Amino acid sequence: MTTNTKPERKGFTKDQWLIIVTLIIGTFLGRLDGTIVNLALPKIIADFGITVSQASWISTAYIIANAVFVPVFGKMGDLVGRKPLYIWGIVGFTIASMAAGLSFDLYSMLAFRIIQAITVSIDYPIALSIIAYAFTDHKERAKAMGIWSGVFALAIVFGPLLGGPLTDWFGWRSVFFINIPLGGIGIFMAWKYIVEPVTNIKGIKHFDWLGSIFLAISLGTMVLVLDKGQDWGWSSMNSTISYIISAITMIAFLIIENHEKEPVVDLKFFKNPTFAAANITSFISFMGMLGGIFLLPIFAQTYLGYSVTQSGYLFIPMAMGIMMGVQVGNRLLFKIPMRIFVSIGMFWAATILFTFTGMDIKWTFFDIAWRLFFFALGIGVGFAPITQAATGTVPLKDVGVASSILALSRNLSGAFGIAIFATILSNSITAQLVTIQKYSIINTTDPLMLRTIPALMISKANIAAYGSVFRWASLIVFFGGISAFFLKDPDQHGHKPSHDVVEI
Repeated sequence: MTTNTKPERKGFTKDQWLIIVTLIIGTFLGRLDGTIVNLALPKIIADFGITVSQASWISTAYIIANAVFVPVFGKMGDLVGRKPLYIWGIVGFTIASMAAGLSFDLYSMLAFRIIQAITVSIDYPIALSIIAYAFTDHKERAKAMGIWSGVFALAIVFGPLLGGPLTDWFGWRSVFFINIPLGGIGIFMAWKYIVEPVTNIKGIKHFDWLGSIFLAISLGTMVLVLDKGQDWGWSSMNSTISYIISAITMIAFLIIENHEKEPVVDLKFFKNPTFAAANITSFISFMGMLGGIFLLPIFAQTYLGYSVTQSGYLFIPMAMGIMMGVQVGNRLLFKIPMRIFVSIGMFWAATILFTFTGMDIKWTFFDIAWRLFFFALGIGVGFAPITQAATGTVPLKDVGVASSILALSRNLSGAFGIAIFATILSNSITAQLVTIQKYSIINTTDPLMLRTIPALMISKANIAAYGSVFRWASLIVFFGGISAFFLKDPDQHGHKPSHDVVEI
């Protein structure tokens, strides 16, 4: 007697690939817009006739609105359905992008940027939740999340790479209009290929409005002071008021969430050491990555004489490193304990960051490029495991909320990273200048040389300060490697079946 056994399927089905591609389009658009607009700011300043300080609100408003609404939509997807919310997010983002490209002054630009940020904040938690439901096999789910996480990071890197050429060749409005055709494709694919996974939708009446309001105020003031603290002064009245408001509203939020039946952020998640370690490691890795993206174009344009477009080309090797790192992480995920290779990747990235401490005006494109490649390779190894660890430690129905917390940690990491690195850079410049002046002896009476020497001292202090920043950055990423030791392998805590799942 013979028995017919159905051969085990390897790899994704056609429908699953279409779901991944659909989610990748939405994710790429949203994350790209967070960095690509920064390259267009000088042209916007000139066109609108505004100051640099005023223009900085174009980025600040986007960061604040995005941070505030990510946890809100993570929970709302559980209540109103994931597919309709995801589609509305892409539709809203595409329309807001078109409107931002047609902005006629600073205030219209700010309004449309805020709408962009609100609508794009739907993507991250909903996308991961859809992946969790669409891929029932935990290995395939981890692979899908790894691919998606790699695109998330790539989009951030591609901002400087694409923003310069678009702005130089087609004007600043093109960085917004590029979203329209891609958004149209994303809307069509989401409508056609994503199936709503949840049947027992509870409705908006169960939403935690009070907790969301206090969380929004706390996060909003926190991101505001991180973004503006350098200009205001960290001990200024504006900064102090922001600290107080953020602290008080956060305390109120925690009290509310402990008594709320349907909390917008379930605090019990943080009792899980793997979930906590995944968020800490993710926060640190993105802080290191975003800090590098923030500082290196400034150095290249100021001291190496690069144009905006040329400085963007520096990130091509970084993009390649991320892609390779994600593939390595995916392949190792079920072969080696997660905590081992993620920690090694973080330690490797910290080592590469430390080599940036020798930055000099003699550096070539290659000197920066190879370091960015190997740094991204080490960081990229952990994207898939960290995402899987954070979302695999909670019940399937709570993946949306868990992923929104992971998204929030990554969003805040950018604000913290830029604030910390900018402050270290400023303080280090002052310290380096004092040291140089203290130990310098000027043996000339030539008036021309006497006028030139102070400028040379300032330049030397600035260049040395960049090295100090990367010294601290490498230390921070090193601690990320330590936190990664607390990660657990995904097969030890796979998702349990949930009664509200339908076949996709």
